[in-house]
Amino acid sequence: MDHRFAHGTVVLAAIHVHFNPVGTEVTDVAMSNIQCWANRFATRIMEPVDNQEPVVRRWRTAIFAGVAALTGVLGGDTVNAQRPVVPGTGTELVGVADDFEDESWNYIPNNPKSTEDIDENQRAPMGKSTNGRWYEGIKRGHPDVVQRVPTPAGGLPGSEGALLMRSKFTGIPGNASGTMHQDDFIANVQYRLKRRIDVAEVPSVTTRVFLPPVAEWEQRSGPHFGFRLALETTAMIEKEIGLFKLKRKELGNEIYWPGMFVEFESKADSRKRTDDYAYLRIRGNQRGADFRGPQITTTGWWTLGMSVTPDGMVHYYASPGIDELTEEDYITSQFPYGYEAERMRTFFYNICSADDGRRWSTSFIVDDPKVYLVRPRGKQMARRSTSERR
Repeated sequence: MDHRFAHGTVVLAAIHVHFNPVGTEVTDVAMSNIQCWANRFATRIMEPVDNQEPVVRRWRTAIFAGVAALTGVLGGDTVNAQRPVVPGTGTELVGVADDFEDESWNYIPNNPKSTEDIDENQRAPMGKSTNGRWYEGIKRGHPDVVQRVPTPAGGLPGSEGALLMRSKFTGIPGNASGTMHQDDFIANVQYRLKRRIDVAEVPSVTTRVFLPPVAEWEQRSGPHFGFRLALETTAMIEKEIGLFKLKRKELGNEIYWPGMFVEFESKADSRKRTDDYAYLRIRGNQRGADFRGPQITTTGWWTLGMSVTPDGMVHYYASPGIDELTEEDYITSQFPYGYEAERMRTFFYNICSADDGRRWSTSFIVDDPKVYLVRPRGKQMARRSTSERR
């Protein structure tokens, strides 16, 4: 492990209240959570922090957490309480993610990659993995390097393969812009299931990600890596109508992408900064704005996860190491952009770089992403329970 990140206290962007996601029994833990909630509620009101959620949103989050906590203590119904669910709870959907253990694993890039977000050029055909579980994002294209590699030391027991991703040209291929861009690498969940996942099934996704030693990071302040969900909701969206393409808003299906970014503040970018610093940046709050999550004080393996409850709320978790996530790894619960999620399409990774034609992005390695459902319904692919996980 490389411990050269600066240490310090980061005020989290939401109240940390840890609940039992499936039980309603009154326990000492539940009682202590009530006290924890009350203390943090007072702290959040008295001590607003720069780049955090607005005061009104903090009040709303605090009240939500308090009601949920009281409901848990009083033995209320789990579904109605809408308590945060630890990612990895329930039944794993086998065959919609990957463990990268197949030595013949390969990715066919079909370059040049798509840059629809920059120049509206999709550059078909899109890249895809030979096992059918991953594909190039039509909006931003795939990382320049997508390669199965030996699992770095300290990884999951028995894991011999993992996936490395890195990029130099995250914008238009071969045409450096000097402006930070990002590539997407998308899991083929929706199409392998042949349906989208309803939030009533309580979906969640977990992944392991290896952060290399600090000296190997791209010396650039800003986002370096993202782990995100693709969610859908019904919202007012802008559409072009008629021959003159007049724009008007009407109810429609809106896709949005909440997630977590590894944010780096490089000492090379500032004379005042004496240490490199990293933290998780959360996307996003009620207004759609990003905010600071927990500080990253060590490199090596991390476990990240997100879950979505039937009320459409997204719950974020992270922990250093490879252990399964627990209630203690909770970061925040949000309705990003003010949306209540109705369906989950998939999850994906982002690789970010300066796109200056010189520097490579930080090389991130991921392993064993998994999708879980608490209440699976309809025709499913192969499943295994939490107790059967590696």
